[in-house]
Amino acid sequence: MKIFDAKSLEGKTYLVTGGSSGIGMATARLLAECGARVIVAGQNQQRLQDCVAGLVGLGHKFSACTFENADQVFDWMKTLSEEEGPLDGVFHCAGIELIRPIRLTKQEHLTDVLGSSLFAAFGLARALSQKNVIVDGGSIVLMSSVAGSAGQVGLSAYSAAKASIDGLVRSFACELAPRKIRVNSLVAGAIKTAMHDRLTQGGNPDATIRYEQMHLLGFGEVDDIAQCAVYLLGPASRWITGTSLVVDGGYMVR
Repeated sequence: MKIFDAKSLEGKTYLVTGGSSGIGMATARLLAECGARVIVAGQNQQRLQDCVAGLVGLGHKFSACTFENADQVFDWMKTLSEEEGPLDGVFHCAGIELIRPIRLTKQEHLTDVLGSSLFAAFGLARALSQKNVIVDGGSIVLMSSVAGSAGQVGLSAYSAAKASIDGLVRSFACELAPRKIRVNSLVAGAIKTAMHDRLTQGGNPDATIRYEQMHLLGFGEVDDIAQCAVYLLGPASRWITGTSLVVDGGYMVR
């Protein structure tokens, strides 16, 4: 369904991390359809190239980066801004899942899960707080999850990472408010992606059905999140900051 005007983001440049698949790719495509120039970032260079090749419009680029270390992400972000100029917005969607009980969770697992989500977000935040990396009045959106607010067996590390993202959003929004830069997160329920398939495949089919029924409107599609991300990145949300927007098909109501 076409919601945003094809020229609503014309002349603007956005960075999307995790842009080579799933929610990140869907958001990159929608931003391009709205007239924006998009830079997609992720680890797999071939998939990034494929994503850029499928975007409408001209001037789109990709940048390979391993999102696991705050200092490394800071350096990468600073270099990218020097090459591409100040950004109008950033959607940090990169992250990995982990299903593992606490009794089997080791430091290496925490490093992986927190690195791709929280540590990378801190590196981006540090860079974006510098001058000439993002324009005054820009927008930053971080990907979160209902797992940060609702408990589920085996998701302790993932839940901790997403709860931390929502905490970061609130304080980071305060720091950037003098420049009218907005910082928000998207708290998503279960979205049908490759990651979602990995989490549900091989399990009890009845359990998957029950899990879907916990979402009043069923499992979501990637475009359900992309539409909200573009709204928060664009000028229509100019008076929204420090907010964790729940987009979960009614999951949290239960």
